[in-house]
Amino acid sequence: MFVVIAGGGRTGAQLARILLSQNHKVHLIEHRREVLARIHRELPTEVVYEGNPIEPWVLEQAGIREADVLAACTQLDEVNLTLCYFVRCRYQVPRTIARINNPHNAWLFDEKFHVDVAVNQAEIMASIIEEEMSLGDMLTLLKLRRGHYSLVEEKILPGARVIGIPIKDLKLPEHCVIAAIIRNGEVIVPRGITAIEPGDEILAVTDHEGAKQLAHLFSPPEES
Repeated sequence: MFVVIAGGGRTGAQLARILLSQNHKVHLIEHRREVLARIHRELPTEVVYEGNPIEPWVLEQAGIREADVLAACTQLDEVNLTLCYFVRCRYQVPRTIARINNPHNAWLFDEKFHVDVAVNQAEIMASIIEEEMSLGDMLTLLKLRRGHYSLVEEKILPGARVIGIPIKDLKLPEHCVIAAIIRNGEVIVPRGITAIEPGDEILAVTDHEGAKQLAHLFSPPEES
């Protein structure tokens, strides 16, 4: 995958390092001298392109015509929006990702400006806090489909409501599939007749509402 990153601040530079470690092709555009001095020490020279990312010739020099993804990571929301709109309309870049600096501007970052994925740090933090509070001991291992679905894991404690009940008889949430059970260190492919045992580690794919229902289902009954 070829990713062009606009903005070499901490976010852009860290993104570049991660993508490079995963063997992706990365070009990062930055024009601030003090930032360039830093990222030239942190990143390979061939990755860094000096110039203002809102200049078409700079984008083209960085290879925007061949890019699979543009990641707009500058500190200005208006620049990030403009870049997403421009590269989609002019260069037909397949995917655009934009950083939201001011949460009040989040409503602008959608399809009308050709933003495929908007990264709102305030929203992400609020979502993580809400999820941690609502899911108890359930762990979120992986986000799927832009975060609409997750791969979650929970260990079944003694006294849980589901112990001894076959999967086919569980009242699972609508958008939920039990993908695997880890029992005594071995992976079991779950079937309808498979009954849940204490100590089982359940792996499930579900949406957020389904995860909350699973957390309740897998927990011991509340004492009256």
